Amino acid sequence: MESNTTINRQQHVRITQSVVCIVILSIITAATTGCQKPLFNEKNPRNQFDTYDTLRQQNQQLLIPDEFGNLQPALRARLAPQN
Repeated sequence: MESNTTINRQQHVRITQSVVCIVILSIITAATTGCQKPLFNEKNPRNQFDTYDTLRQQNQQLLIPDEFGNLQPALRARLAPQN
């Protein structure tokens, strides 16, 4: 016959396993369905400087292709001094 403490331990292990499974499933669900659309719309200005440049028709490209055709941030053009 099993003692009372053995039964309590087995129940504790089952409950712990159930909680761990629920936590893992909730993390997987949140990771796969959490971000379906981008946080910021690409059409909206990113900051007040983009709005200023757009109003004066001096806006810079955000991305430029590198020598392999991959799009990279256009930091040199955007951070260069403007006229």
